[in-house]
Amino acid sequence: MSPTASRNDSGVPTGGGAAAVLAAGIGSFLVAVFALLADKFAAIKSTMIFYRPTGPLSGVTTCALAAWLATWFILHARWRNRSVALAPVSTAALVLLILGVLLTFPPIADLF
Repeated sequence: MSPTASRNDSGVPTGGGAAAVLAAGIGSFLVAVFALLADKFAAIKSTMIFYRPTGPLSGVTTCALAAWLATWFILHARWRNRSVALAPVSTAALVLLILGVLLTFPPIADLF
């Protein structure tokens, strides 16, 4: 099934909402990925220190926030006038959120 479908029963495009949901999932996942990378690689850790008192967490969250906003902007620009199938988008966002949460726990993060 393609990510776009015919308009829903009300005729209102769902692309803007779908873009927000998917971007949130991607942003959540990227927080975990950036944190994992900063934890494993000294060069990335030093690069992620934007505000010394908080250490690399400042860069991790700032970069994830920037990526989330960029993703939301791009997806919204592409999908705003379309009706998008919400089930696959919501499923993908949920999977990304769960993976992001799992990657923040030491037993799983230590596997990488």
